[in-house]
Formats: sequence, C-alpha cells, structure tokens
Amino acid sequence: MPTDRQPEARQPLSNAERQARYRARKLAEQAAPIHYRRPKDRRSRAQRWLDAVAELLDLQAQYANWHDTLPDNLRDSATAETLQSIIDLDLDDLAAVVPPRGYGRD
Repeated sequence: MPTDRQPEARQPLSNAERQARYRARKLAEQAAPIHYRRPKDRRSRAQRWLDAVAELLDLQAQYANWHDTLPDNLRDSATAETLQSIIDLDLDDLAAVVPPRGYGRD
C-alpha cells in the first residue's frame, strides 16, 4: 500500500535522533499530573476528640501487649523503658473529658 508520506530530511535519522524524537513526542503527549484531594473530615470537634482519645487508649493497650511479650533479653532495654513510660501514662483524665457541643446544642 503506497503512502504519500515524504521523508522530512534528505538523510535518514540515526538511532539516537529517532529515540530523541520518540521521547520528545511521548513527553508532549503526557497529561498534567492528577492531584487528588483528601475528603473533608465532616466529624464534629467533639467526635474527633472522642475518636482521638479512643485511638490513644487502643495504642496504649497495644504497647502494653508489646511490652508483655518482649523477650527476656530485652526487658532492661531502652525499648522496654519507653514502652513502660507509655503504659504508665494516665489517660483516664482524657477519657473522662466530654467536650462541649456549643452554640446551644447541649
């Protein structure tokens, strides 16, 4: 099947020139990067507070479990001391706080 396409230059392109042309064409075809936005957090401040306190209590329980399952050779390590300091934190005061709802929604 004959084509009406004529060569662009008198001499054929070298491999490097052909590759450079291909890369330039591919670069031009690329679309702008897509940026996704995080969905907006629609929870109230009070709910966010309660969720954060629950997460802290859950993490503290996980650290206590980790501390309990440490091997004997790590009982006196810096890791064990740090875990013990996290376990010793009193989060009951945080859990007892009930944030105000505000604006007459009490």
